[in-house]
Amino acid sequence: MERIVKVDTSWHAGGKALSLEEVEGVARGQIGVQLCSDPEFIGRIQDSVDYLEYHMGQGPGVYGVTTGVGDSVTRSIPLNQTEDFSHRLLAFHGCGLGKYFSSEDGRAITAVRLANLVRGLSGVRPQVLELLVLLLEKNLVPRIPEEGSVGASGDLTPLSYLAAVLTGQRTVWWQGQVVDSTEALKQAGLLPLTLRPKEALAIMNGTAVMTALAARVWVRARKMANAACLVTALVSRTLEGNPHHFHPAIFRAKAHNGTVEAGHRIRAALEPLSSDPHTGRLQDTYALRCAPHVLGVLIDTLEWSRPWIEIEINGASDNPLLDPSEPRPLHGGNFYGGHIGLAMEALKNAVAQVADLLDRQVHLLLDEKSSRGLPANLSGAPEALRTVNHGLKALGIAASAWAAEALKTSLPSTIFSRSTESHNQDKVSLGTLAARDGVRVMVLSEQVLAAALVSGSQAAYLRGAPMPKGLQPLVVWIQKICPPVIEDRALEDELRGLLAALPDYDFS
Repeated sequence: MERIVKVDTSWHAGGKALSLEEVEGVARGQIGVQLCSDPEFIGRIQDSVDYLEYHMGQGPGVYGVTTGVGDSVTRSIPLNQTEDFSHRLLAFHGCGLGKYFSSEDGRAITAVRLANLVRGLSGVRPQVLELLVLLLEKNLVPRIPEEGSVGASGDLTPLSYLAAVLTGQRTVWWQGQVVDSTEALKQAGLLPLTLRPKEALAIMNGTAVMTALAARVWVRARKMANAACLVTALVSRTLEGNPHHFHPAIFRAKAHNGTVEAGHRIRAALEPLSSDPHTGRLQDTYALRCAPHVLGVLIDTLEWSRPWIEIEINGASDNPLLDPSEPRPLHGGNFYGGHIGLAMEALKNAVAQVADLLDRQVHLLLDEKSSRGLPANLSGAPEALRTVNHGLKALGIAASAWAAEALKTSLPSTIFSRSTESHNQDKVSLGTLAARDGVRVMVLSEQVLAAALVSGSQAAYLRGAPMPKGLQPLVVWIQKICPPVIEDRALEDELRGLLAALPDYDFS
């Protein structure tokens, strides 16, 4: 279980929108959560509950409260069985399989579901919101299986594990252990709730799982873009490349914002420029010369996908919606995860392309035919031992394996929509599958990034020339974790250490 360290900042649920960076901060325990205490906010939450109570006995009823769910909507639920039905809804959705989301992912999911519910359109009592906040405060995290959601009606099965924990069912991550929810709640000084009609459905019927994952992928992808700009600069310098490939006039001529930004970041890291454009190789290979264009796609994808994900974080995504300003409950499909699905398809593709770019840069450094005088495979061994040392040869092979899997996993997920649940859910988003694939692509791509960081640092060591001011801190940071490789050694632990340190290093 991840270490949680609180800092003196908080997101006030119900008081302001939750940003992508704040989702990540809550996930990692760096941002606390408080429930807005404004009487107007509390009143809005209670109005939705009262509105539900009124309509439960009126007209055609309320879906999922006085009717069955999905294709069973034609079944009427007697008023004296509505509370029992709410708990049975949790029970039959407890069929998730696969690995479990990490405790950090579970915290992000909890925070996003809270952000959805504080809109006050879901018929959920303030007590439910308060317990969600307390779960985050006490770091009592629902243990949620990764598999079992088609992304419409939202993330029903995985979110049932969040709702179940509120009632003392299933298991949680608690103090580094897997613990029964009832026991964990007791140890934390919390009491389980008996969920009222609609409350189980309100927690389950939404996009919080895919959206929480998407938010975390977005933050990691932004860091990847910044890191790849620095790596490109480092590789260009250690290969004695032509820095004028990053001249701003080039990017002004076809002014994609992301490409302009990437070119500026790379050029700034190379200042002062080291070579004259009229000497040496006139044009470097695409892995250097076209790097701003590859990175620009990711940067622009991050730009347009941010509002899509943040709208989903802060929107009401369950069904039905209970808006007291409307004459009757609103039965619709806000649980459909299409926007998250497409955002993740685009992001995972753009990230995988950057992983592929970094893999090519690694091999430019390793291959003595392209490394411009650097030892084969960046071996640091003395001449007498060079025949029995192979430097970073295996790391290059591993980077290619990780890049290939990232590219393969970036293939579209959402095009495989299935008709399910007696053809009631006959067009589903598969946004959760796209988000889970996005996480996997990020993991693989960060491993390629680690290989590129080590290779660039090793090349800088072997080249021996001073690094530009914009690259010196990066090389020092890498070499603290993974010192230059003189004679061959196993690098696994150092690579894992570099990956663990990535979230806290400022590549900007």
